[in-house]
Amino acid sequence: MIEDLAFSSVTEIASGLRRGDFTSRELTQVYLDRIGRFDGQLHAYVDVYADAALALADAADRRRQSGLPVSPLNGVPIALKDLCEIEGRVTTAGSSCWLKRKSTVTGTIVERLLAAGMVVLGKTHMVEFAFGGWGTNPLCGTPWNPWDTATHRVPGGSSSGSGVAVAAGLAPAAIGSDTGGSVRIPASLNGITGLKTTFGLISLYGAVPLSTTLDSIGPMTRSAEDAALLTAAMIGPDPRDPGTLAAPALDFHSVLGPVPDIRGARITVLPEKQFPIAVDADVARVWAETIAGLRKLGAVVEERAVPFDFDQLMQRNGRLIAAEAYAYHRAYIEHEAQPIGKWVRGRVLAGKTVSAADYIAARDDQRRMAAAFAEWMRDCDALLTSTLPIPALPVDQVDEMTTPLATFTRAVNYLGACALSLPAGFSAGGLPIGMQLIGRPFTEPNLLRLGRAFQAATDWHKRRPDLSGIRAA
Repeated sequence: MIEDLAFSSVTEIASGLRRGDFTSRELTQVYLDRIGRFDGQLHAYVDVYADAALALADAADRRRQSGLPVSPLNGVPIALKDLCEIEGRVTTAGSSCWLKRKSTVTGTIVERLLAAGMVVLGKTHMVEFAFGGWGTNPLCGTPWNPWDTATHRVPGGSSSGSGVAVAAGLAPAAIGSDTGGSVRIPASLNGITGLKTTFGLISLYGAVPLSTTLDSIGPMTRSAEDAALLTAAMIGPDPRDPGTLAAPALDFHSVLGPVPDIRGARITVLPEKQFPIAVDADVARVWAETIAGLRKLGAVVEERAVPFDFDQLMQRNGRLIAAEAYAYHRAYIEHEAQPIGKWVRGRVLAGKTVSAADYIAARDDQRRMAAAFAEWMRDCDALLTSTLPIPALPVDQVDEMTTPLATFTRAVNYLGACALSLPAGFSAGGLPIGMQLIGRPFTEPNLLRLGRAFQAATDWHKRRPDLSGIRAA
């Protein structure tokens, strides 16, 4: 019963709280106990706010007992990536040189989740400064992908701890950020659902930046329905982030309710000859099975060549990230006395070589490509690709000089689009494999409807890792 509760979706938990099956305090204690039992090996959390979480849970229970209306998320626990600022709390952004850096502001997303009555369990580990897709962090420690407790496999980055926490039942949901795949990569490798939102949909105020023009905040959850609930709580204009002021109002609540009927939905499939990298045989199999599954649901799935090169856009996106990351971290990134990881330091320093003229030209190119993509997608509901080309590798096999995990994801950020990664199958070795639905800017509700329909017909998102091999701390 307790394990079932720990692996319940946000939607199921909200229903249980509403019915009075359990209190928020009881629920929160379940997650705190599991963190104490499993996180010694999994290393998902940087800091656990046990006392504060229980106080928030008690407050949520009192609100519910008052008889006054409460948010659907009232009393539901959540974990935050450690770039989400909370005034008075340490925010490291994954860097050991920031271990004593206390936030002086509280981010808009934190304010809105707290206003919805959510219970913050703590902060999760991440790649240093959010700059890396493997999920490794040599100085602060690399979280452990829970689908193999015998071999330390990559969790995916940069939202590594958030992905592990949700997959292992150490939180029902978590917040991640995505600049080139940092929500979708760990979602795919950990067998959970991850939504990369359109730039400007969710305020970035109070979130430590990597790239001020490419960053986005997104939920990491068990299901597309959960992602809709959480996104609905975080969206809206914020005067402290001008990027949100032009975003259209989107109805995420329309995604909820009956399972969507996707008969006639138009899904374009990336032709295999346009794959930017050779994909693992298991990934190719799951991709074919996903296409067949969507067609069985009545979607019209057709192969069509895309008017851009994924690999080329991945490289362009990487240069923009490096340039903007260097602008933010330039005051200390070259100081060898600072304990900054070798590979992250090198990635940031690569931005020093991008001239102002090159940067302006890159931004102009990005705008042109984004407009061309939106026009090309006018008659299409989604573009389907695999999220990643491979399942999770052992950490000791990682080549930090390569970026294979970003080959299908970075283009989405460059094009100003949104994307949803869904659990869609497993490798022969029992490792999760995700598929990615890409949409035009601000079409998240449509992607989530497709995701809900797919998940109503499959159970990949309900699978659980076997943690019996982990000894209690």
